[in-house]
Amino acid sequence: MKIVIGADHNGLKLKNTLKGYLQERGAEVTDAGVYTEEPVDYPDIAWKVAEAVAAGTYDRGILICGTGIGMSIVANKVPGIRAAQCTDPYSAERAIKSNDAQIITFGALVTGRL
Repeated sequence: MKIVIGADHNGLKLKNTLKGYLQERGAEVTDAGVYTEEPVDYPDIAWKVAEAVAAGTYDRGILICGTGIGMSIVANKVPGIRAAQCTDPYSAERAIKSNDAQIITFGALVTGRL
């Protein structure tokens, strides 16, 4: 599975934790940024990840911001993308099985790290 992951400055720590977790389990993960805690505009990251998934370069995408809401809204503006903000495993499972979501979004300020 090829996954692209991206975050704004609020989601940097959670992004790095998830990236390491996925790589330890054999997933091919590409980091689309950010790489520092310097403030950025989250739509730039969301758009980059969503376009890469829509183009078929990656199977799935993960986006992280403060609440996960903003990333989801932006990603869903990319044609062909279905992004879902999830806070629990069941919602994530249903987002894929019932809605064919390709991108999951998390809120680092409302979701604990692994």
